Amino acid sequence: MRKLLIAGCAAVALGGAAVAVAQTPRNETFRMLELFGDVLSVVEQAYVVPVDNKKLIEAALGGMMTALDPHSSYLAPAGFGELRERTEGQYSGVGLTISAEAGLVKVISPMDNSPAGRAGVQPGDVISVIDGASAAGLSVSEVSDKLRGAPGTSVAVTFLRDGEDPLEVILTREVIKIESVTGRVEGEFGIIRISTFNENTVRELNETVAELKAANPDIRGYVVDLRNNGGGLLNAAVGVSDAFLDRGEIVSQRGRRPEQIDRWAARPGDLTGGLPIVVLVNYGSASASEIVAGALKDHERATIVGLTTFGKGSVQTVIPLRGGEDGALSITTARYYTPSGRSIQKIGIEPDLEVSRSAAEARIVSRSSFIYSEAAYATALDASIGEERRGAHVPLEAPGEAWPEDKDYQMERAFDVLRAGGNLAALAPAPEGIVVTPVEQQNAAVTEE
Repeated sequence: MRKLLIAGCAAVALGGAAVAVAQTPRNETFRMLELFGDVLSVVEQAYVVPVDNKKLIEAALGGMMTALDPHSSYLAPAGFGELRERTEGQYSGVGLTISAEAGLVKVISPMDNSPAGRAGVQPGDVISVIDGASAAGLSVSEVSDKLRGAPGTSVAVTFLRDGEDPLEVILTREVIKIESVTGRVEGEFGIIRISTFNENTVRELNETVAELKAANPDIRGYVVDLRNNGGGLLNAAVGVSDAFLDRGEIVSQRGRRPEQIDRWAARPGDLTGGLPIVVLVNYGSASASEIVAGALKDHERATIVGLTTFGKGSVQTVIPLRGGEDGALSITTARYYTPSGRSIQKIGIEPDLEVSRSAAEARIVSRSSFIYSEAAYATALDASIGEERRGAHVPLEAPGEAWPEDKDYQMERAFDVLRAGGNLAALAPAPEGIVVTPVEQQNAAVTEE
């Protein structure tokens, strides 16, 4: 069975595949291939020092793929192996999901309880310096190679963040055992944290919900926390959505040709027994996370609380080259659509209740140049439906500067929604100290002096 990975920079493997080559006239294609050979020959003979032709060709392949969109790439053999390790749930490194744009490598999301996560790295941070050397112009694979290494070794990394001083940290590499699903009971509610979507996610979800029910048989509802979840396997996203739905379409994907449509539908059976659900999201929730949020929102099975998601609505297929001996191509093959037929590519999933976690996060949303999303990529695919992502605006709710940093405001509002049975009309007012933006001001950007 094929697997599709829809996370920030890759997807899952198809066995072998024939790839249709370009639509440019055949003679022109051959002429340009000859040009490539001529350039390589000139570089080999005239460059000031001897060159590594293999390295040059791999770089050319990488450039060709990234010219398509931010998520298509060439994976050298080592990179292909790393991708498989990630989807299997364990590897050695610092715990970051990254992507590249305009010569900069940015963080899509830090992994829970990873060296990077514990150091305070956030979605949208730019990797500026690695071990004293500039990271400008490096590819995702090159940055990944520098960040990975033997457990116990260290790497010095500088991160740039809009509006703040550079974050300089020493990260000690460790074996990243990706625990996809964790849970805890807080009062009358169960909290399900899904940090990524891998081969173990659906099994871990079932185990976690069973543990929560055993801990408190009188649970009144669940919070599914997808914040800073950068995505993963399509099949895992479908399985998680299916766990909370009794029927109906979960997601569809549509390729280049009209007949290239695949659909996934829910089977009978709701893991929670129909209890209210709140899904927490933010701009670090991407790809597979957006499939789950979109499916549960469209079927009115859950209330979405938080901030508009990243907006990655494309599917990548990894096609091994010569069985993986020469690496693989991770190439965008389709867009995906929510049950209502909406493409979220460059748009994202908008929450039912817009809430920022902090005053600083609200400022980021209010300034368009600081919003980190798929729409920020110059080469991103369009949504194919004529819609655009909502621009800079003041979030509906944001805690004031005095709100305690160790108190999760988004989670508090999720609990309020559950207490109201998922009915926003019956939702209790925001607590004291919260900025609630009047409707007429929500579309106005904040200007800072």
